[in-house]
Amino acid sequence: MFVDRVLSGMRPTGALHLGHYHGVLKNWLKLQQEFECFFFVADWHALTTHFDTPDIIEQNTWDMVIDWLAAGVDPSQATLFIQSRVPQHAELHLLLSMITPLGWLERVPTYKDQQEKLSDKDLSTYGFLGYPLLQSADILIYRANRVPVGEDQVPHIEFTREIARRFNHVYGREPGFEQKAEAAIKKLGSKRAKLYREFRTRFLEQGDAGALEAARALLEKAQNLALGDRERLFGFLEGGGKVILTEPQTLLTAASKMPGLDGQKMSKSYNNTVSLRDSDDSVADKIRTMPTDPARVRRTDPGDPAKCPVWQLHQVYSDDQRREWVQQGCRSAGIGCLECKRPVIDSVLAELKPIRERAQRYQEDPTFVKSIIADGCEKARKLAEETMRDVREVMGLNYR
Repeated sequence: MFVDRVLSGMRPTGALHLGHYHGVLKNWLKLQQEFECFFFVADWHALTTHFDTPDIIEQNTWDMVIDWLAAGVDPSQATLFIQSRVPQHAELHLLLSMITPLGWLERVPTYKDQQEKLSDKDLSTYGFLGYPLLQSADILIYRANRVPVGEDQVPHIEFTREIARRFNHVYGREPGFEQKAEAAIKKLGSKRAKLYREFRTRFLEQGDAGALEAARALLEKAQNLALGDRERLFGFLEGGGKVILTEPQTLLTAASKMPGLDGQKMSKSYNNTVSLRDSDDSVADKIRTMPTDPARVRRTDPGDPAKCPVWQLHQVYSDDQRREWVQQGCRSAGIGCLECKRPVIDSVLAELKPIRERAQRYQEDPTFVKSIIADGCEKARKLAEETMRDVREVMGLNYR
């Protein structure tokens, strides 16, 4: 039940840039080494704000998947799939909507924030209001217990935890739950049953979090328990009902330190990006033409690196010795702006070279890319269907 499973998704925005690589993909490469990971293309989420331009979604999806693979996301270590190819996401979203208070959705911080930022779009739709619940369904359908997000997305994970808690409270009280839980305890064997009872009592009476964790660990090691009994005992631990949907934990990721070419956040909307598949000439030209400290009108004018967007790139790509060279050279006018940009150009090109080479191979073999996604979708569907069988059963929808 409590497996270390990570879920993360990205809206299909097309070919990715260095901001995506440093902000998301490098973290995915690390996570896939440590956990069971599910990474998905959130194409339904793209429709919540771009329902009027559906023609771009398919190409954007394949471009993004190619960049994932080129960056090093490994389908032998992680499951890659497309959200809309797993219809159980939509079914769980619908069923969760039956118990979700309208006020919960309206209180999600990004709801009004996005409405203001995207004021040019018609966002007075249920799809936009309900997208946090769809996001919750994305997570809960896989019983993922770890979700990597930035600070701005933490409220979404807390919302998902509240939804899981409400669902378990409403539907986890199956008939004869206590009796079934007591019967399951006996299956642990006398020694483990005694420990389980002791840990449960300590948690319920004293709020001992350590006892709760010890009891969970004990259940994980009990190989002779059926899944249903295991879920009952997890719920019984906390005085609640059967645990049907797992409450996810936040894996807080550091904000991307990758600035755009103008010093703002790197974003396509700002037209300040370096794409992962840009050519050498394009990369060099973009960095060479970056704005610098306005005080350096002439080569002999001293400047201040803190006022120059190029300095932000040095903080990402240069070591301490190189950064000291920039500080001294800029402030004394000992180096020119083009000299300052050259090491950044070389570092970016070195970083992109293997990514671009791998991307080329995937572009030349689109059938292989589609087979990777097909395999991932099949694996995701099987896991999602396991959850939905349990959900349908407790909601009275498992007709025979």
